[in-house]
Amino acid sequence: MKRSSSSHRLGRSATAAFALAAVLTGTVLTAVPASAAAGDHHNDLQHSVDALVKAGAVGTLVRVDDGHKLRTATAGLADRETKRRLKNKDQYEAGSQTKTFVAVLTLQLAAQGKLKLDAPVEKYLPGVVPNGQKITVRMLLQHTSGLFNYTEDEQAFKEILADPEREATPQELLEVGFRNDPYFAPGQGWHYSNTGYIVLGEMLHQVTGQPVKTLIQQKIAKPLRLRDTYLADPKVANPGPGFAHGYLTEVADGRFSYADTSQWSLSWAGSAGAVVSTARDLSTFYSTLLGGDLLPKAQLNEMKKTVDLSEEWGAPIGYGLGLYRQETPCGTGWGHDGGTLGHNTTTLVSSDGKRSVAGDVNNAFVSSEAQEDPALERFALAQGQVQLVAVCAMFGKEVPAQK
Repeated sequence: MKRSSSSHRLGRSATAAFALAAVLTGTVLTAVPASAAAGDHHNDLQHSVDALVKAGAVGTLVRVDDGHKLRTATAGLADRETKRRLKNKDQYEAGSQTKTFVAVLTLQLAAQGKLKLDAPVEKYLPGVVPNGQKITVRMLLQHTSGLFNYTEDEQAFKEILADPEREATPQELLEVGFRNDPYFAPGQGWHYSNTGYIVLGEMLHQVTGQPVKTLIQQKIAKPLRLRDTYLADPKVANPGPGFAHGYLTEVADGRFSYADTSQWSLSWAGSAGAVVSTARDLSTFYSTLLGGDLLPKAQLNEMKKTVDLSEEWGAPIGYGLGLYRQETPCGTGWGHDGGTLGHNTTTLVSSDGKRSVAGDVNNAFVSSEAQEDPALERFALAQGQVQLVAVCAMFGKEVPAQK
């Protein structure tokens, strides 16, 4: 199977447009370089988030539940203009963690016999998707459809940045994806594609008669009492106190500049990445899912069948149906990451759902200079340290010693 991947980390690109092609994929919890796990940070969550803010983050929060004890760490600001401090309970843009919500909705319908994972999308959206007779629902969920990822279209994102408050329709996003050649024939490769999840959102609407925003509330948020979770349509409902503002961040000559994105439209993300939530709600969602209380066993097993991405990503990662499997230095986790124009998020839980870690950094990077900027490297190492300390704390283990 052919596999291809775009940049999965904001700030690794040399130009703004190319960097923005990486949004909605965020930063997967990958193996941190040994140097980042050096002993002076030990297992201190607060020390690690403080260090990340010192490295350039506007704010960062982490919530860790090891199955016995809940720990939180928070540092920095939720709003640079008012100097409002970030709180661990603040809402934030979850980015591509939205994909797990959409996958759950799809699998719930499969369990009810209202759609089939291996049926062509043409059956549910006639005449909408090019080559839709050969692209199945499963392929869309697992990024094996070959559909071009619309967030990798440089011209489209230049237009979004030029007018970030404009509302984009799902049809416009699909048009961008469909006007570009596919990466490969359906089922013959793997490439992260937000386009596939916009298609899934339209399919869910067609099958149920309800938009994804409503389905998330009815089928997930309300039953799980996720009171702070919703799909932004098209903007964050209330960017005031209780919400962590996001910041599009540029690095040039070691200096950071920040643009507040909290009033920008999230319509460009839609059913691929427009969920707003909290660390608590996201931990509850993924814990309930992996604990087997959100989907029937058969559908959860389908969700956990992964494509191995270790070779191309340089880390032991597999992608299922809207769900990552991550082998970390301290244990196996399941979850998803997310990136928007102002946030970088991750939620990971243990295989039984009893342990969880969720976090947000309210920066998304654009570097107009070389991606090797030392300031950006320092930021990445500090963020990696936060993730490593947090996930090891989730598993109740010490951070591995530097080799």
